[in-house]
Amino acid sequence: MPGISLLPPSSDPVRLFEVFNGSFGSKLLVAAARHFRLFEKLGDSDCSFEELANRLELADRPTHVLVTALCALGLLAKQAERYSLTAMAKDFLVPSSPFDVSDYLDLAADAPGVVRLVESMRTNRPKGTQQDGEGAQYIYRDGLNSAMSDTQKAQRLTMALAGRARTTAPLLAGRISLDDCELLLDVAAGTGFFSIAFLQRYPNLRAKVLELPKVVPLVKELAQAHGVADRLEVVAGNMFHDPWPQADAILLSNVLHDWDVPDCLKLLERCREALPPGGRVLIHDAFLNDSLDGPLPIAIYSIVLFFLTEGRAYSLAEYREWLQLCGFEPGEVQPTIVHCGVLSAVKRGTE
Repeated sequence: MPGISLLPPSSDPVRLFEVFNGSFGSKLLVAAARHFRLFEKLGDSDCSFEELANRLELADRPTHVLVTALCALGLLAKQAERYSLTAMAKDFLVPSSPFDVSDYLDLAADAPGVVRLVESMRTNRPKGTQQDGEGAQYIYRDGLNSAMSDTQKAQRLTMALAGRARTTAPLLAGRISLDDCELLLDVAAGTGFFSIAFLQRYPNLRAKVLELPKVVPLVKELAQAHGVADRLEVVAGNMFHDPWPQADAILLSNVLHDWDVPDCLKLLERCREALPPGGRVLIHDAFLNDSLDGPLPIAIYSIVLFFLTEGRAYSLAEYREWLQLCGFEPGEVQPTIVHCGVLSAVKRGTE
């Protein structure tokens, strides 16, 4: 049945997303200088990641986000697994320096956005999940007050991400060959645009979308509009607890960055269980450098992820380590758009 065709854009909207996310970089800088006094506490000394987390009284996840962003900004340097201030940080962000501009940053120290970010970093919890909070937005788990439990809110938030998915989906489908694949499982698929793009490219392919019940009607509507409803099945369920359909390939597009490391490993274990030997998992995401010091746009995006979800941005080295632990052989990354790429990995055969 004919429907709307998903076609790639003629340009990359990456600058729009960089500007939109950019305010989080300034908030984190103010938080580091005025709330956590990081530059004052480090001074001329150096320390390990664990020592810095202890000095700042922060858990691992917020410390990772903070350190990565400050390294990307050129304010922290890492050598032999120890962190120290760069010359720029010593000149302009240490109170004893004659060039100190910390008071300038102090003008924004009490701004609501900065205060909320500091609260999230100190509690290691995303926006809205603190006591008396309005609830989480983009994540759902049992026992968590989440907008994804409400049909109207869940569909509105899903559609808020639809533009980015619609932009990247046809490019992703063009980067990965699924000629040998009969069934694609798209986990936490949102609108289902990625499955739709693959189905339009591969007429013999079938797909199953695993999504929360409140989003299921939206996915079905979009599949119908794009002419693939006869080959796309929507399965309602919680990806952490409900059964996964067996598949030849599994897509995790912008999924793992919503979760902390133990949950990422749990999801990759579930991928292994749902795939045959030789089956593939496709991780489509934005990746940090293996040294966790940039690039700057992804480091800032990681702050956004930290604030809104239980995750952060991860490096290719981190993903490859997890994949190997879970029984996969990772391959190379194929770039798509908006700083994203897709990392493919093949499930190892039984030994």
